[in-house]
Amino acid sequence: MADTPENTPSKSTANDRPKTSRQRPKAALEKQVAQMKREIASLNKQLTKRADETNGWYDSAVSGSARATKELRAQAQTISEAVRDNPGTVSSAMFLGGVVGFILGCVFSQATSDTHRRWH
Repeated sequence: MADTPENTPSKSTANDRPKTSRQRPKAALEKQVAQMKREIASLNKQLTKRADETNGWYDSAVSGSARATKELRAQAQTISEAVRDNPGTVSSAMFLGGVVGFILGCVFSQATSDTHRRWH
């Protein structure tokens, strides 16, 4: 029997099965890679949006703190000028504050102490 095209087994059909079985996982992997690339692109867009929002918040916080610092500096300058102009008044106020603090400390210590405990 001579090998005729009808009698010879088709090599292409035998090899087709492994190729298709190999192509299926490859196609599935390519599909997963494409999906992951889309997800990564989406995450990058979200991160960019959040970074822009954060930069806006940071810029407003910086400008607000700069304004607050200028205001505090102006108030400190005003207070220091008042202290230089009236040193006697400031000294009297500090002394009066110390006396009031000492009195309040004595009152609170008497209120929290146990009156039944005596030294004798």
